[in-house]
Amino acid sequence: MSDLSIPVDAANDASATQFSHVKPGDTPWRSDGLRDFFLYRDLGVAAATGGKVIAHLVKANMAPEKGTGWHRHEAEFQIVLMTKGWAKFMYGDQVTLVEAGDCVHQRPGIVHYLFDYSPDMEYLEIVSPADFGTVDMPAPCDVPIPTPWD
Repeated sequence: MSDLSIPVDAANDASATQFSHVKPGDTPWRSDGLRDFFLYRDLGVAAATGGKVIAHLVKANMAPEKGTGWHRHEAEFQIVLMTKGWAKFMYGDQVTLVEAGDCVHQRPGIVHYLFDYSPDMEYLEIVSPADFGTVDMPAPCDVPIPTPWD
């Protein structure tokens, strides 16, 4: 009988991905992620894929004051699936409102800026590779003022 967590044809391949099942209490919300005004919860995918993909939940931790700044990611693939609340992104000179249930595929290298979000904002982010880079970029346009929290 084979181990279901490892495909039979990959049992001897050290780079093979592993089965992973992470429940809500298994990993904590952390404040030491890419942005200090967000909290991050690892979903175990980076470890299970040997760093090929990362999946984490991101949620608002502080009111939007400065946003993420203009940047791009050095990644082959990135999606954001908004699970709660809303966020406003700039993609080039266009404001994009992303609400709960929306999915955004951020093509590789797209310059963007997350500048506003609701207090209950939470999204699932999936990126490949797991150790993707972030590069600050010049501003292509002005960014609207974020909505203050009450």
